[in-house]
Amino acid sequence: MSTATAPVPAPAPGHEEAGQATPSLARRTLNVFTDNKLALAGVVVLVLLLAFCYLGPLTHPTEQIHTSLGQANRGPGAAHLLGTTDLGYDMVGRLMVAGRTSLEVGLAAGLLATVFGTVYGAVAGYFGGWTDAVMMRITDAALAIPAMFLLVVVAAIITPTKGVLILIIAAVAWLSPARLVRGEALSLRNREYVQAMRMMGGGGARAVFKHIVPNAIGTVIVNSTFQIADAILYVSYLAFLGLSIPPPAADWGSMLSAGLTYTQNGYWWLIFPPGIAIVLVVAAFNFIGDGLRDAFEVRLRK
Repeated sequence: MSTATAPVPAPAPGHEEAGQATPSLARRTLNVFTDNKLALAGVVVLVLLLAFCYLGPLTHPTEQIHTSLGQANRGPGAAHLLGTTDLGYDMVGRLMVAGRTSLEVGLAAGLLATVFGTVYGAVAGYFGGWTDAVMMRITDAALAIPAMFLLVVVAAIITPTKGVLILIIAAVAWLSPARLVRGEALSLRNREYVQAMRMMGGGGARAVFKHIVPNAIGTVIVNSTFQIADAILYVSYLAFLGLSIPPPAADWGSMLSAGLTYTQNGYWWLIFPPGIAIVLVVAAFNFIGDGLRDAFEVRLRK
């Protein structure tokens, strides 16, 4: 005599084990990011540029300190794949050295601006009241002044070095993440877990660094990619105006500026390689930022 077996009810939504829910969420986030082909292309381009700048000199060593005017402005050939610069430097080797400066300054300035702007905006949004009013009026006043004007004035007064460029670019780039995170903090400070933390005696520092900033991390990460792209452009702008790191150091902006002097001579190899490199790295970071924005957007998760 057979007995019927009652069907086992499926677990209600939201009652999955913690060990299974987290990988599933991470997997869905990764799937959304990988669905964005431009974001994947941006990752590939960025990895290739990093390998070119940091691993390239190991396979293609060149002299990038002492000039050789006898080799100046030579066209592409077997000895120099992309020709030579107006000072006789090998163009491929110069792109590698200059790329290190542009990427390092851009990455460091973008991340520094994001970190400072995140903390600043989180503090202003969480505490609110007169604290928020004063901090945001400072931000509004700084935003009213054109960033390039400030950068040019400061770079003209102070001798540019890699550290100085990082600080002056970060000093004008933190305003955007500060406003974004402040908006997130205004919403997050009224959540139940923040209210519970207050009732348990938690202070403002704990609320900001343990609750506000971690829960705004999606906005922070996405914005950081755009900040890095903008910082790389700022480096190129300053170098194009002659306010970059003194020789023998170089960056892509200074290479482009020097190449434009020989436009009428037809020396295209002095212009196109650094220009294309700037476009590629900025586009790569922007595509990656778009992909991360989709991945962190809840309504786009499958």
